[in-house]
Amino acid sequence: MRISLASRHGLARLALAATFGVTLAATAASAQGQQPHQTLRVVLINDLTAIDPVLSQAALVRNHGFFVYDQLFAFDSEGKAKPQMVDRYTASPDGMHYSFVLRDGLVFHDGQPVRAADAVASIRRWAQRDIVGRALAAATASMDVVDEKTFTITLSRPFALVVEALARPTGSALFVMPERIASTPANVAITDPTGSGPFTFSTSDWRVGDRAIYRRNPAYKPRAEAADGLAGGKVVKLETVEWLAMPDPATAAAALQNGEIDFIEQPTPDVVPTLERNRQVRTMAYNPVGFQVWLRLNHAQPPFNDPRARQALLHVIKQQDVLDAMGVRASEQIPDCPAFFFCGTPLESRAGAVGLGTPDLNRARALLKEAGYNGAKVVFLNATDTPLNNASTLVLADAMQQAGLNMDVASMDWGTLTQRRNRREAPEAGGWNLFVTVANVLDGQNPLTNQYLASTGDAAPAGWPKDEELEALRRSWWEESDPAKRQTILAQVQARAFQVLPYIPAAQFRTLAAYRSNVEGLQPTTVPVFWGVEKKQ
Repeated sequence: MRISLASRHGLARLALAATFGVTLAATAASAQGQQPHQTLRVVLINDLTAIDPVLSQAALVRNHGFFVYDQLFAFDSEGKAKPQMVDRYTASPDGMHYSFVLRDGLVFHDGQPVRAADAVASIRRWAQRDIVGRALAAATASMDVVDEKTFTITLSRPFALVVEALARPTGSALFVMPERIASTPANVAITDPTGSGPFTFSTSDWRVGDRAIYRRNPAYKPRAEAADGLAGGKVVKLETVEWLAMPDPATAAAALQNGEIDFIEQPTPDVVPTLERNRQVRTMAYNPVGFQVWLRLNHAQPPFNDPRARQALLHVIKQQDVLDAMGVRASEQIPDCPAFFFCGTPLESRAGAVGLGTPDLNRARALLKEAGYNGAKVVFLNATDTPLNNASTLVLADAMQQAGLNMDVASMDWGTLTQRRNRREAPEAGGWNLFVTVANVLDGQNPLTNQYLASTGDAAPAGWPKDEELEALRRSWWEESDPAKRQTILAQVQARAFQVLPYIPAAQFRTLAAYRSNVEGLQPTTVPVFWGVEKKQ
């Protein structure tokens, strides 16, 4: 089969910035007394198709979570974890015991007060599925409710990033739910979206493929300090946010220009120049660090269960071709980036990097032969409703075919892909070999939080890589409290990752969000959040 490349898209300018592997910019402070009266209509990267932020690791569910839930801690604009629902906390001198006290005035959408028992139940459910949660749980001797507002965590072994773990903003982000909901088994989807966050959500108003509606929570009590990144006072000035399903980028761009919608998280590159010429539209660096294309390989099925077959792809992929296929403008490209923790950040490393530049097809074919590849079909899942994923998938599949792989590109929407990637059957029986996801710096910020780096076999996310050496290095990184020593360990993590390839960083790039000129208060928080935002008349 010969694969034809689809039309290619490009992206717009962004400023590069990073701190501690996560960069968030300050959200403007605003008066809390202002009465909201506006509706903001937004188009995000994907439609909302699920609402359980523990069961699903999809970014769309995380986005939903930031509307309706709050967090115990949250990252500020400098990448520091700050108390959010927590009022104060203490840590023992040896870092083995923590005590947390919730702040006053926290109330769930159903009117019930937020208790320490709710926080503990939420942590326990989250820790069953998220890699950060699992790491924290493995180092925890006990987690106890002391009283209505106080809980403690006592460690059994060193874990230097307890507070950062409780600020987890992506993957299965850590949000606090009522204990009655958090008691739901972690492998069973919740259906009740009750949280304590700045917006409420009614499932009766939710229509998949059309819209999800979020309303201001009048009972929400913001923190006193100004909003800063994902932390601080979440002052809601809007009455309603409507998250619209509008998968066709041209339709979304036209709707923005006509004033039918107010915000597009990621307009496709081909429409950006038109939007930039419209005086009623503004663009901004909503994700200032940018994105990476991650090529995920199925380690449980041939041919990529053999490390030589995985290594072969390093001699097939040319990052420049991926960037060009997506249409990324030269000013927004970050060429030659082999860093698992993103280029342009303090955790950037090139240790152990091989390939990803000029292809060496002869070397790739030799490695595939050594791996015993016999021409079997290689099923590459392709989310055709996500233009950047689609463009990168097609150019990667074409390059793999040139190296002798028998490619079968299976087209579907992103929602279907997120379900099929969990199937463990052989590719010919409905399983898969490869898929592409586009990740931001919150997804890949460091060895603890990068969920696709986790190589724990059946416990790892879809793809199921297993490597005890990589896991030992990751664990030593988050157990080490000395920053200089952690940096040395990080280079070892990077080098080992290039040997076993849980995934391949296939390209890094930047993009813009677009919004109507009468929308104020948007800040580059990486995750789309809408507190502090208002529409001028």
